[in-house]
Amino acid sequence: MAFIRKARRWGVNLQILEHHRQQPQPQDHHVPPLEDELRPPESEPERVISIREKIKQACNVERSWAKLSIYRIPHYLKDGEDKAYVPQIVSLGPYHHGKERLRQMDEHKLRCLHHILTRTSHRIGLYLDSVKEVEERARACYEGPISMSSDEFVEMMVLDGCFVIELFQGFYDGGFETLGYLSNDPVFSMRGPMHTIQRDMIMLENQIPFFILNRLYCLQLGHPDLEEELAHLALVFFDHMKPTEATDHMKPTDATNHSSNRLEFPLPDLGELHCLALFRQSLLHPGVNGEALPDPSELHCLTLFQRSLLHLGVNQEPPKDQSQGQQQLIHCVTELRKAGIKFNKGKTDKFWDIQFKGGSLQIPQLVIHDGTRSLFLNLIAFEQCHFKCGNQITSYVIFMDNLINSPNDIRHLHKCKIIEHWLGSNAEVADLFNGLCQEVVLDIDISYLSTVSTQVIDYCGHNRHGWAFLLKENYFGNPWSIISFVAALVLLLLTFTQTFYAVYSYHKPGS
Repeated sequence: MAFIRKARRWGVNLQILEHHRQQPQPQDHHVPPLEDELRPPESEPERVISIREKIKQACNVERSWAKLSIYRIPHYLKDGEDKAYVPQIVSLGPYHHGKERLRQMDEHKLRCLHHILTRTSHRIGLYLDSVKEVEERARACYEGPISMSSDEFVEMMVLDGCFVIELFQGFYDGGFETLGYLSNDPVFSMRGPMHTIQRDMIMLENQIPFFILNRLYCLQLGHPDLEEELAHLALVFFDHMKPTEATDHMKPTDATNHSSNRLEFPLPDLGELHCLALFRQSLLHPGVNGEALPDPSELHCLTLFQRSLLHLGVNQEPPKDQSQGQQQLIHCVTELRKAGIKFNKGKTDKFWDIQFKGGSLQIPQLVIHDGTRSLFLNLIAFEQCHFKCGNQITSYVIFMDNLINSPNDIRHLHKCKIIEHWLGSNAEVADLFNGLCQEVVLDIDISYLSTVSTQVIDYCGHNRHGWAFLLKENYFGNPWSIISFVAALVLLLLTFTQTFYAVYSYHKPGS
C-alpha cells in the first residue's frame, strides 16, 4: 500500500504497473548469481567459509572494472614525476580532495556555485538531489574504495562539477564578466592561474565523470539535451593544449545561442557521458569517416582528448604491421641521416601521422610547450591503465624518443620545421622525450608505427643511400666545399688533358 500511495503521489499510472506485472517475464539464461555459487552448505569448515568470502570480494572487485575509467597513477610510472600527475592548484574528484595546499581553491568553488544559483534562481537542493541519483555510478568510475560519506561525495561532485562547467562557459566567447565576475577576479578571468588550472584539469587523477557535468549543465540551462554543446565548450577550453597548430573549428561563437554551439563534425547520441569523456569523443572527429559513437558513459575528458589528438573514431585503429618479425628499434636522426634518410614536415595537422616515402621520413609538426610533458605523461598513463583504448600516444612518443638522442637531433628536426618548442634549449626538448617512457614497455609489433619502422630499417640496410649522404655531406655540405670540389675537378681535368696531349705528341711527333 505504501508503494501505491507513492506511485499515486508521483503520478504513475497504476494500470500500466499492473499490466507490466502480469506480463510473462523473459527467461534468464545467464550464469547463476555469484551469491548462489558461493553460498556455503551447512556445517562447512570455517576456513572454507573464509576463502569463499574472499573469492566473493575478489569477484566483486573484478566486476567493478567494467565501469572503471579514472585511475590512480601506478607507482612505477609516478616515481620522480609527481608534479606531472598531481594537481598544483585545483583538485577535482576524490583522489586529491581535501589536500592542504589545494584547499585555497575551495572558497572559489563556493563562489562559483553562488554565482550559478544567483543567475539561475535555483536552490542548491536541486543539484544535490540530481547527483545523489547517480552517486553509485559515479563512484564506480574511480579506482579503489572512496572513504567519503554519501553527503560528502555528492557535495564534492556538485562543487567540482559546477566549477568545471563555469570555466568552460567563461572561457568561451563573452568571457567571465558576462557570468557576473569582476574583470580582476583572481580565478575566473583570462589571466592569473588559468593556464595551471587547465593543466590540472587534464591530469588522469583529477577527473570528473562527464555524466555528472552533463546533468549539472542541463539543470543550469533548463534544457534536456545539451551534450553536444557541452562537448564544444570543452573543446575550446582545452584546444590550446594540443601539441599541434590551432585548428579553425575551435573558434568560439555566440555562447548564448545553443544552435550555434554545434560541432562542425556530427556527434551521434552521446548517452550518459561525463565531461571528459564527451570532450575526448568530440576531439575524435568521427564525422570524417562517418563512424557512429558508442556510449562510453564511464569515460572522462582525458579519454576524449587522447582520441582527439589521433583524429580517430572510437573503434578505429591505425594500421598495424601484420608481420611477426623480431622487434627492432630505429636509430636517431643523426644516424638515419648518415644512412641517407631525409626528414620533411608532414602535410597534416595529425602529429602522429608519420609516413616514410622514397627515403623521406615525413613527420607532421609537433608544438612543444611547458605543459606538453604533463600532457603526454598522463595520456601514456591512461593508455597503460585503461585496456579499452589503444597505445597510439605511447607508440608515437617511443618512436620520437628513438629518433631523439641529443640536442643535434632536435636542431635538425627544428630546421625541418618538424619540432617547434617554447622551451629554453634544444637540450631540454631532448631530455623531455628521453624521459617520457623510461618505465614503459611496448612491443613494436603492436604499434601502429611498426610498418614505418620496418621501412626505415630496410632502407638503412642499403649502403648506397649512406654513400650518397656522405658524398653530399663531405663535398656539397656548404658553398665552399662545392667550390673546392669543382676546382679540384677542373684541375684534375686539366691535368688529364695535359697528360693526354703529351703522350699523344710523343707517339705521333709529326702531327
